[in-house]
Amino acid sequence: MRLTRLGDKKSPFYRIVVCDSRKAREGEYIDKIGHYNPLSNPVEVKIDADKAKDWIAKGVQPTETVRVLLIKAGVLEKPTKLSPSKTKTKKKK
Repeated sequence: MRLTRLGDKKSPFYRIVVCDSRKAREGEYIDKIGHYNPLSNPVEVKIDADKAKDWIAKGVQPTETVRVLLIKAGVLEKPTKLSPSKTKTKKKK
């Protein structure tokens, strides 16, 4: 589950789609779950909760950005434990 960019130059608009991870970002997708407009005020997020829950139950892994959007929309529960940091920490000498 990932975002697919649409819209003109400097005015992005995203679809939340289910696709194979090997496909291109703008490539073909299996199912459209919703859309996300970061430029509107307030930010517009519309997600079909039933479709999203169904795909997650089938084992689809959302990207970090889509996971945050699903949590804000109330589709997923916020994890109690924080995820580990993606960056490596420098060792002190």
